Amino acid sequence: MNIFAAVILAAVLLQLSLDLISNILNLRALQLEPPAALKDVFGPDAYRKSQQYLRETTQFNLLVGSFGLSLLLAFWFMGGFNWLDLLVRSWELGSIIGGLLYTGILMAGYDIIMLPYSIYSTFVIEQRYGFNKTTPATFIADRLKVLLLAAALGGPVLACILALFESSGANAWLYCWAAVSAYLLVIEFIAPNWIMPLFNKFTPLAEGELRSAILDYANSVKFPIQNLFVIDGSRRSSKSNAFFTGFGRNKRIALFDTLIAQHTVPELVSVLAHEIGHYKKKHIVWGLVISILHFGLIFFLLSLFINSPGLYQAFYMQQPSVYSGLVFFSLLYTPAEFILSILMNRLSVKFEYDADRFAAQTIPDRLALSGALKKLSADNLSNLTPHPFFVFLNYSHPPLLQRMEAIEKAVDTKE
Repeated sequence: MNIFAAVILAAVLLQLSLDLISNILNLRALQLEPPAALKDVFGPDAYRKSQQYLRETTQFNLLVGSFGLSLLLAFWFMGGFNWLDLLVRSWELGSIIGGLLYTGILMAGYDIIMLPYSIYSTFVIEQRYGFNKTTPATFIADRLKVLLLAAALGGPVLACILALFESSGANAWLYCWAAVSAYLLVIEFIAPNWIMPLFNKFTPLAEGELRSAILDYANSVKFPIQNLFVIDGSRRSSKSNAFFTGFGRNKRIALFDTLIAQHTVPELVSVLAHEIGHYKKKHIVWGLVISILHFGLIFFLLSLFINSPGLYQAFYMQQPSVYSGLVFFSLLYTPAEFILSILMNRLSVKFEYDADRFAAQTIPDRLALSGALKKLSADNLSNLTPHPFFVFLNYSHPPLLQRMEAIEKAVDTKE
């Protein structure tokens, strides 16, 4: 085992260990009674149900993660990567087509093997707790759409990366960075109108009290809005959500129909105010900039390692290639990705606090956002007392109690 193999193996095992420890601590942090501030929406039965849901999903996710890691290690140490490479090379389709097939077979094979876990999660666990509304037909259609989108959108990008690293020498990483950055910008503009409607139906919010209240609020904070939609979230789940996406005239705000059904008009306005807060605070732009910088780092590091013989020896490869190098580098990048994910979560938490503060200081009913968040947590069976270590590793949003405390402080504070 060389240094590359040792680093990758240590990284994936350490990440699994931290995941196990944080989940055990998270379960031990469960309390017998809900926090006093949440007893009005979490009765004894609902609280007990949320804890059962947490235990079951935690155990299931640990099982899935352990199986996925075992699958990777078995395929790795049995020489599976080299076996697949020799098979693809025997078809003599060239490095670009062969590279697309190599990575596609790996991804599709993993997805097929993990499919039973996805089915169990959707049709057993989510069904048991009253969340699942997905029919088998919708489930199958979604999987096929994802597969087709991956081929239609991801395939050309991967082919471009392979071609550039094969032909552009030392500057390949710069060209790849530029190409992927342009791709991200294009996706930001086409996703709201072309990709998202493939999975959900977007219906313009009808005239009425809710639309008037939202438009009045939007005008009060100088946020011109035309694309205000209801999304048929109930087609797949009873869980609620809202989101903002896009730029310029393509930006749109979408409210899940389940959210509208379970909240008052002031609460819904507060949820929209939070999403508008993200836009006003330029969080979406910052997210895009950070993503572009992140890809720059990835391609630069890839250029340093893709020609290292030791990287291919670590996976028992007889012949190096750009496409297999991409796969192996993604595993080598695991430690950096893990650290960056924690840092990004901290930044995301700050963004959430900022958006909450914006909403609390601009909506007519200053405490409506706290009420909406409490209902969302109850409806989604959220964990009310997560362990700080689990929060540190995994949470991109502040825990509910901390958000409520911050909102209360923000109500009487003027920017």
